[in-house]
Amino acid sequence: MTETLPTQRLARETGPAARIAALAEPVLDGMGFRLVRVKLIGGTVQVMAERPDGTFTIDDCEQFSRAFSPVMDVADIMSGRYQLEVSSPGIDRPLVRAQDFEDWAGHEVKLDMAVPQAGRKRFKGELEGYHDGEVRLFIENPEGGNKEPLLIGVPFADIGEAKLSLTDELIEAAKARLKNNPNAVSDASDFDGEINPPEDDDGDEDTKEGNDNG
Repeated sequence: MTETLPTQRLARETGPAARIAALAEPVLDGMGFRLVRVKLIGGTVQVMAERPDGTFTIDDCEQFSRAFSPVMDVADIMSGRYQLEVSSPGIDRPLVRAQDFEDWAGHEVKLDMAVPQAGRKRFKGELEGYHDGEVRLFIENPEGGNKEPLLIGVPFADIGEAKLSLTDELIEAAKARLKNNPNAVSDASDFDGEINPPEDDDGDEDTKEGNDNG
């Protein structure tokens, strides 16, 4: 019997970022997208989002930015001017839902635990998947030598942050997933544009300045 995976996001935002995430999530849901995470860096609000298939186009970035900017202005969470950046998760993406850990099984992952497991806060290894509330991965056997990797499970709810490691295998897998969507954004670091970017601009991040609320 196939396990029904929980759909809740591993949300680790606090303070203003958590308030912004609470505003962004229903807007994204209504557009058929889903939130990955929100980060605040100085006066910059970074919203990472995706389609259910893990892609996110430049048009998607622009569409959400136009819809969400007025919501941000009315909510008045940021004091003074702010910059809204909307992007895709990128190749070495964060993993925030149970399905993510299933989708990227076989690839290297780094876990930072919010709750230590067996005295450890960090784990790195090959992702095996998700089962019964746990994320499973193969880590280096502490006995060393030619011992087989050790399969461990850590509670999904106790993970602080999970991120894929950038490897050649991951890059090839990401390219394969994008073949059916040539306009999809693959790496959020490539694009640095305006709401209406010039024709010669390219990449995957949409940027908008907010109102001066201060």
